[in-house]
Amino acid sequence: MVDENDVHGVQQALVELARQLGEQAGPCKEFDKVVEQLRREQAAQAESTPLEGEASVSSRMVTQAALSAASLIPGAGVVTAMANPDAAAQGLDRLRSASRSRAHRRGGQGDETGLSRAFVGELERLCRRQRWVVLFFDTWEQTAQYLDGWLLRLLSEEFGPVPANVIVVLAGREELSERKWALLRDQVADVPLEVFTEAETRSLLASRGVNEPGVVEAVLQLSMGLPLLVELLALARPHTAEDVDADGDLADVAVERFVQWITDPEKREAVRACALPLQLNKDVFGAAAGPEAEGLWEWLCGQPFVSGRGDYKHYHAVVRASMIRQQRAQSPQDWASAHLRLADMHAAWRVGIEERLPETQRWEDAEWRRHWLDEMFHRLCAHPGTRLTAALEQVVRAAGQETAVLRQWVETLEQAAHDTTDTALLTWAERLQDALTSDDPNLACLGALLSHGQLSSESRSWAYTYRGIHLYLGDQNEEALAEFDRAIAHNVRNALAWARRGEGQRRLDNYDQAITDFTAALELDPTLAWALSSRGQAHHRAGRYDQAVADFTAALELNPTNAWRLVSRGLAHLRAGRYDQAVADFTAALELDPTYAVALGSRGLAHRQAGRYDQAITDLTAALELDPTLAWALGSRGLAHRQAGRYDQAVADFTAALELDPTDAVALGSRGQAHQQAGRYDQAITDFTAALELDPTLAWALSSRGQAHHRAGRYDQAVADFTAALELDPTDAWTLGSRGQAHQQAGRYDQAITDFTAALELDPAYEWVIGFRGEAHREAGRYDQAVADFTATLELDPTDTWTLGSRGQAHQQSGRYDQAVSDFTAALELDPTLTWALAYRSQAHRQAGHYEEARVDVERATEAHPDDLDCVFEKLMLETVEGRFETFREQWRQLLTSSVNPQDETKASYLSLFRAVLIEPENVVPEATTEVLAAHLSAGDMAEVVRYLTELSVLEGEVGERARQCRGLIAERASS
Repeated sequence: MVDENDVHGVQQALVELARQLGEQAGPCKEFDKVVEQLRREQAAQAESTPLEGEASVSSRMVTQAALSAASLIPGAGVVTAMANPDAAAQGLDRLRSASRSRAHRRGGQGDETGLSRAFVGELERLCRRQRWVVLFFDTWEQTAQYLDGWLLRLLSEEFGPVPANVIVVLAGREELSERKWALLRDQVADVPLEVFTEAETRSLLASRGVNEPGVVEAVLQLSMGLPLLVELLALARPHTAEDVDADGDLADVAVERFVQWITDPEKREAVRACALPLQLNKDVFGAAAGPEAEGLWEWLCGQPFVSGRGDYKHYHAVVRASMIRQQRAQSPQDWASAHLRLADMHAAWRVGIEERLPETQRWEDAEWRRHWLDEMFHRLCAHPGTRLTAALEQVVRAAGQETAVLRQWVETLEQAAHDTTDTALLTWAERLQDALTSDDPNLACLGALLSHGQLSSESRSWAYTYRGIHLYLGDQNEEALAEFDRAIAHNVRNALAWARRGEGQRRLDNYDQAITDFTAALELDPTLAWALSSRGQAHHRAGRYDQAVADFTAALELNPTNAWRLVSRGLAHLRAGRYDQAVADFTAALELDPTYAVALGSRGLAHRQAGRYDQAITDLTAALELDPTLAWALGSRGLAHRQAGRYDQAVADFTAALELDPTDAVALGSRGQAHQQAGRYDQAITDFTAALELDPTLAWALSSRGQAHHRAGRYDQAVADFTAALELDPTDAWTLGSRGQAHQQAGRYDQAITDFTAALELDPAYEWVIGFRGEAHREAGRYDQAVADFTATLELDPTDTWTLGSRGQAHQQSGRYDQAVSDFTAALELDPTLTWALAYRSQAHRQAGHYEEARVDVERATEAHPDDLDCVFEKLMLETVEGRFETFREQWRQLLTSSVNPQDETKASYLSLFRAVLIEPENVVPEATTEVLAAHLSAGDMAEVVRYLTELSVLEGEVGERARQCRGLIAERASS
């Protein structure tokens, strides 16, 4: 059962109901877990509200992961080059910030929904074991303002099916709203509590020993059958009709008669004295009634007008109001003195709690709040005129807490107004109650309070600070900063205002201003651990990771058990590339809270960045088991699978992430990259296109689609995508280089070289671009320029075997065979297994006339790869130029008639040409030459054909004649 003493919001009501159910039927474990998780989240938000500009864990780190994973895979560096991870993450955080703000404007309905679902789950489990579960809501006329809408949602089964054996009982003076309850009206049974009939009244009086006919008739007339009044008059045991005097207010008369008929003066005074407090326990009873009433607590609790559960009791409202009116009228001085005595007692109790409770934790302590609230109430009752401003300043501080706490203060001020009938108090109570009905009750109340001209500068500073916080939560950033400015202007020593303004600046990406404000706050209060953490986040966002780590470390020294700060420091280490230190922090956070899904997921990110893909997947899987809705963890696990080469599992994870959020362009693009790396270029292009439809500004997705077109051999479409990406970011060297590759593959060497050169102007140390420009020069027949570029590449990386081989080819094609042999030899010294380097060195030796050396190399190459057509070709060329063509004619026939990929036009035309020269019975050299020329071979490839023909031209017989004929036709075409 809950009543107005338990309820100032849905969360409090649910927690109290679950507590009582737990006492009767065992703990509500699942509900308690949800409550604990909610409290942890609320504590983290109170410490440092997640900020749009901050790029939170689940957005910045996961976006960075998505946008950098490809850089570890050859040929996929587009993502790193194309995107700013922080900007992408900030975009995700804007969506989350909007969601948080909507929840804030709804009054925290998101939290309410989660708690309610957990509560319904507990009811379902309980109803399996119990025949009936009854939920009582007393004084519904007061609690309905907080619970009516929620209860309608509960009974409409918005939070899940409510078991049929749950009964809800509402006790109150007013009927349910017909309009609100219309849809559920058929499930409601009204049970009016009627007045006693005459027979029932006579029966009760008889049971109390009141039998004298005149007395009975007088009670019947005075009480009018109202149960409480009948009981009070019966307990007074009047002896004559005159004892029951109807002169005056009905309730006042009944209450006064009851008090007068208490014959023990100590009991009588105790009853009157204990009407002043709003709530009673044994300590408050002793303070109110004094030492004379020792031993009377149990007696008072047994009176019919005293009710309540647990440690706290309260008078029936009618009885208390009557006693209050009488005491205030009879002796205003005694009235004031009694209230001041109670105020001083609550103040003493409050101070005692403050001695053991840090200031930052006081508002979370229900006992501290109760004493401060009761102290305010009693001082207001004693001197409403002089204490009004102090009370309103206290309401200002309450408005800085959750709305349920503010309601307690406003309702207590309203009760003091009713008890004192003070006009100014009544006016303020009405204004504040009206403000509580607005969309943002705290903001509206603070606005009203600021109109009170006698507020101190310090209180005004607090009011502006709290208004700024609420505006900030409502995404009214500029308005929030203006409020923080006003707060600081009224009190330059308000550390919270400085710190909150810092957060506002950080949201707007003004990191240096934010750090300045956080520093000012910390100079005023060095114990503000959350401000240290916030400054650390600002340093983090500004890219100053070491300073961020220093701040998080200082905050952890103030509270080593804060898992959120450990995760934040771990993220700073992660961004700085210190993966092992990051893992250590995430692990420490998990030791504090093994259910911290974000810490698990973040550790998975660190493992992935360090190349430990299996450990990454283990952690990310564990995080998803704790929270299956973590789309970012699914995406991160997909990246880890992709980097480990498990493309199908990567696709599965990205697909699952997209089922959670079909509008996630990053997940679509990442799935496209997995398809691309698996060779599924059409599926990749479909995903990149879908991502671009969601966000046409994703330059990295354009570049990735261009790369997929490139790999599928669609060079013009690739160039179109790279060009579109460059329109979004003309300074992207990677995309310039990639467009150059596409031009190169399409045989447009000058355009390729132009792009490669532009990329190198942006980044002169871009090693792979220098190498590809060298290759474009080589294929265009500009061998000296090719050698220069390859040499520049090798200065950056002397161990690059591909570049050594390419330079060797350029030397070979320009006739510098000794230099070619040197380069191929250097490549083989770095990696003796390079068959292609052996084949090229064999060719250089052969063309230089070093047949023995050529034979050693080609035999080693063919022995290592006997089925490699290029190695076989080189071996047969050596045999032929040494005069053994006839011996190896059949092997030539087998080689030149072997099947090749029809899409490989270059190789097909090669084979066709050499068939015509070497083995065709009829002379079809002109036709074969025309076919080769039509294939538009690169200058480098054509030069290689000519060199082979030159070697064959020195032979005698038909082969030599055909080779000379073919070479002449090519020369004739070149000259024309």
